Amino acid sequence: MATPASLASPLATTLIRPQAHPAPALAGGAFVVLWSTGYIAGQIALGHAGAFTLLVARFAGATLAFALLAAAARCAWPGWRALLPSGLVGVLSLAVQFGGVYLGVQWGAEVGVAALVIGAMPLVTAALAPWFGEQVTRRQWLGLAIGLAGVLLVLADRLHFGGAPAGAYLLLILGLAGISVGTLYQKRSGSAVDARLGLAVQHAVATVALLPLAAHEGWRFDGSAAAFAGVAWLVVVNSVGGFGLLFALLRRGAANAVAQLFFLIPPVTAIVGYVALGERFTGLKLLGFVVAAAGVYLGTRGAARR
Repeated sequence: MATPASLASPLATTLIRPQAHPAPALAGGAFVVLWSTGYIAGQIALGHAGAFTLLVARFAGATLAFALLAAAARCAWPGWRALLPSGLVGVLSLAVQFGGVYLGVQWGAEVGVAALVIGAMPLVTAALAPWFGEQVTRRQWLGLAIGLAGVLLVLADRLHFGGAPAGAYLLLILGLAGISVGTLYQKRSGSAVDARLGLAVQHAVATVALLPLAAHEGWRFDGSAAAFAGVAWLVVVNSVGGFGLLFALLRRGAANAVAQLFFLIPPVTAIVGYVALGERFTGLKLLGFVVAAAGVYLGTRGAARR
């Protein structure tokens, strides 16, 4: 498996010189892979740290990384008013999304269910898109339905509802709402700011928002090598890599088309789990991957043409 440094190096170059964006298909594929590894790293790290303590460490590290990238590029300061949308996106897409998912999993929600709930983000985004000035075509709705079917096939053997209190599943839904609204708002109002500054502000605001909750859980962090490795991976690969690419993709395309990439995350996560943790990868999962990919292709083809 590639190391965090090797994955982050090309991205750092892209963020320092944002005019040299990779091709959309390549960037979309890289985003899916980087984001998918976060489920595995997060699941491992949650065994060694409290949900909010882990998130504060992750977001604080990412704040420093993006601030250094902004300083290296000598980004012009746009003023606090211009950065307010980035702060709101940080609360929604970072604090609310990951706070809900991590705490829900820590309360006992199954990881497969968490992946399914967040994997439904394209449907929620499409339903809300008209309120943010975007339209969803019939072809895109068909792609959404096919993509969701693929996700269900991949997760068929991991969906076991009822093993956790109802509050755990409500937290997952809260996380889904956070990333859905945050993605649409990012596309509409938060993309005018330089990517490095915007992402630094987003992560800084999310860090501050979760500080009281981390203090309430007693800053639980066992200091093991696995805990530090998990935080390092989540910072460098998922926050810097994943959110950097998501920011770039939202600038290049419609939010509902970018959101459909989330249908590919559960299948790719299953592949990563097979490679990294020895989890089962069956023919049904492979079929689900193909179906989800077909749904993403169908749903994003029209947006790519426009």
